[in-house]
Amino acid sequence: MVTFAKALTHPAAKPLVFAAALLPFVSLTYGAFTNGLGANPAEYLIRATGDWTLRFVCIALAVTPLRTITGTLALTRFRRMLGLFAYFYVLLHLLSYAWFDMGFDVPDIAKDIAKRPFILVGFAAFVLLTPLAATSFNRAIRWLGTRRWQMLHRLVYVIAGLGLLHFFWMRAGKNNFAEVGVYAAIVALLLGLRLKERLRKRRAAAIAN
Repeated sequence: MVTFAKALTHPAAKPLVFAAALLPFVSLTYGAFTNGLGANPAEYLIRATGDWTLRFVCIALAVTPLRTITGTLALTRFRRMLGLFAYFYVLLHLLSYAWFDMGFDVPDIAKDIAKRPFILVGFAAFVLLTPLAATSFNRAIRWLGTRRWQMLHRLVYVIAGLGLLHFFWMRAGKNNFAEVGVYAAIVALLLGLRLKERLRKRRAAAIAN
């Protein structure tokens, strides 16, 4: 019988996870070409790509706590890919906004970012996520050094917070906070688990010394 941990190390595991992570993009592309995105397809694409960005940030954040809780080290194999998919969907989100809302008018986009706080916060999250995506390969780890690379990638906590604030302000106009609350609870739980594990390691190191 093939165990879950062994299945994760199978050569087909990464391609399958890659294909699964690409399904939302395929679905949105198909919907765009078949007029299946509702009465306002531009708004649908902007919202959907933003939602999937936040979901992949949560999924990537979940890898380390799940690895710790289950003892399944093979989960780490997928963390980098999932983080890059978060960047892929935030790029689509930004592209959809710049294209459908602003017509690629750069001066108007700059004014809109400066004028509307929820867009400024979302853009800040994108800017912070960019160096994480750019250093998500082994050569960057060697170049930066493990310690500096880890410190840089802790920006994911700030990015998750900015993403939640961006999402909150978007929903505030319609007084629809239920979904925001769900994401906030998930992020708080995941960050709490990471913090708990970090404190446990520090206590263990202090005892050992």
